[in-house]
Amino acid sequence: MESEPAIFAGVVFSLFGGGLLVWTAICVGRHRPVAHGVRPVPSAALSGVVSVLALAIGTWCFSRL
Repeated sequence: MESEPAIFAGVVFSLFGGGLLVWTAICVGRHRPVAHGVRPVPSAALSGVVSVLALAIGTWCFSRL
């Protein structure tokens, strides 16, 4: 029973991190900003860092099973 919250959190963080990483890669590949009204380089860097952190947290949640 106690592993169900870890599974749920791991899935949520992994999906968010993976989706954000794919979104960032597509935007950078097309030379478009990741967010409207923000400079492209800082927004891509911040988005990349947040996506890698979310994937790391998801992996950490799965390792707690």
